[in-house]
Amino acid sequence: MKKVLFVSSEVYPLIKTGGLADVCGSLPPALQELGADVRLIMPNYQSIKTTEDIYYKSSIQVNRMDVNILETRLPGTQVVVWLVDYPMFFDFPGNPYVDEKGDPWLNSAERFALLCRVAVEVAMNRGYLDWKPDIVHCNDWQTGLVPAFLSLETDRPATVFTIHNMAYQGLFPKETRGLLNIPRELWHLNGLEFNGFFSFIKGGLVYADRITTVSPTYANEIQTAEFGYGLEGLLSHRKQDLVGIINGIDAEHWNPKTDTHIIAPFDNLTLSKKQLSKSALQAKVSLPVASKVPVYALISRLVEQKGIDLIIDCLPEMLTLPLQFILLGSGDKVFEQQLLDFARQNPEKMSVTLGYDEVLAHQLEAGADVFLMPSRFEPCGLNQLYSQRYGTVPIVRKTGGLADTVCDALPESIGNKTATGFVFNDATEGALMEAIKRSLLIYSFPGLWVQLQLNGMQKDYSWLRSAKQYQALYEQL
Repeated sequence: MKKVLFVSSEVYPLIKTGGLADVCGSLPPALQELGADVRLIMPNYQSIKTTEDIYYKSSIQVNRMDVNILETRLPGTQVVVWLVDYPMFFDFPGNPYVDEKGDPWLNSAERFALLCRVAVEVAMNRGYLDWKPDIVHCNDWQTGLVPAFLSLETDRPATVFTIHNMAYQGLFPKETRGLLNIPRELWHLNGLEFNGFFSFIKGGLVYADRITTVSPTYANEIQTAEFGYGLEGLLSHRKQDLVGIINGIDAEHWNPKTDTHIIAPFDNLTLSKKQLSKSALQAKVSLPVASKVPVYALISRLVEQKGIDLIIDCLPEMLTLPLQFILLGSGDKVFEQQLLDFARQNPEKMSVTLGYDEVLAHQLEAGADVFLMPSRFEPCGLNQLYSQRYGTVPIVRKTGGLADTVCDALPESIGNKTATGFVFNDATEGALMEAIKRSLLIYSFPGLWVQLQLNGMQKDYSWLRSAKQYQALYEQL
């Protein structure tokens, strides 16, 4: 039985700011189900939420700091979680990256270097926990120093480093090296130095035995200048050790058959009941209840990465077509205002809800006919997976995990029943508009449309499927 230490800055449901927490809250239990002995390690933030008991486990000294290790369980699972308890760094309101005012922590480098050092002590069985892993699985830049520090140890565990988003690299002024007491043998151009800065992510990219990312297409994209953020050369150099594994989804939380947030649960055998969710959704957001009018939905951060500007550019033409558009999200204030203006001018055709609302998100996935996801880049993406599960046909740009999980509705794929959505190539208003018109055309053929829905609903995007691929990777190591 492989022993795996999972290192992360956030884990759902203990604390979450984004998809990293979802992965680190779902993959360890799935691995445990396959027989691995998995332990999680993360900081003991003040804002951790749990119903489980937390108790003292051991104390260690790292870099002249006295640190306690506390133990709890991942709620609803048997996965052990070790919390790095150092109140001077972590006992403050806010989230892992910003304080309660939304300002980035000034001591982020010190905080996450401490997490990395404690993880190394645990990995080398020097944490007084009587447990030594075979594999240390690190996630994103906050844990990048773990493979670097472990490279200096003898008889060390194997290391895996997962990139969830290359846009975040953990870059700090070079003086940080002295502040963190980084060994001299790690400070050079082929180590932790990057264009005169100190780089956390390079610790993972240079020193980990294997690098993974969250989709096969994104693994290729990050080897290019457009997506590599200056590290594409290093990633190309290590391409033999780089693999893309699609994230899973929480198949219990996002299941149209058992979803308590929707009016009439359904599955692929009772797909006609989806119509009840559609009518309820139209009524909820004050749009005309019209069964024959397709509802297009979007749940997103309103930022350029997500292609919101493309949608805004399309709206003048889109709102002349026989469709309704419902949006849930928040972000750039300029985009928010433009969307609210469109909704106010077109109350019969468009609804905007600013912010995030978990219940409405489920009702949108269940009630919409089409889900829009025109991202400029998307390492994996989850909403296109939720949409397929709920019989809501996605329109996506051909990038990252979107390219890997949505099969374009073309004559051949429609014929062999593999089509699950609509895919466009260029990040332009024209390309997106053409995909929207294609979807409207096929929507006018109910038999074809139902087939698209069923094709998507029958796909397996469970965490167990992803966990088996990680398990195979661990076995290679």
